[in-house]
Amino acid sequence: MEQPGRRKLRSSTVILGSMGALAAALTSCGSEPDKRCVDRNSYDLVKGYRVVDSSNCNSSSSSTAGKKSRGKKKSVDGDWYYDSDVSSGWADYGTFDKSQAADRGGFGCSGSGGG
Repeated sequence: MEQPGRRKLRSSTVILGSMGALAAALTSCGSEPDKRCVDRNSYDLVKGYRVVDSSNCNSSSSSTAGKKSRGKKKSVDGDWYYDSDVSSGWADYGTFDKSQAADRGGFGCSGSGGG
């Protein structure tokens, strides 16, 4: 004879697991893509772009490449880099186009972009 307590436990576990998968699918589509602030002038063929402080990307005019720098301080051409692989302060295999990053989508995303 089957024990009803075990069957109930298994059913609730399956339901909870399914709800978790559904929640993960919904939040991955609705959330912002992962982004890093990088220096566009720092590209290295092996490493990618150097990750810099986000304050370099938050200003209305993020590019300081055209301005003369005084002393030893180098100018940073900061820009947001989306959906990249990050390793040891360098980001690669991403995109500077936020809409393209959103189109890549996650689990369960339709990938339909508006443009």
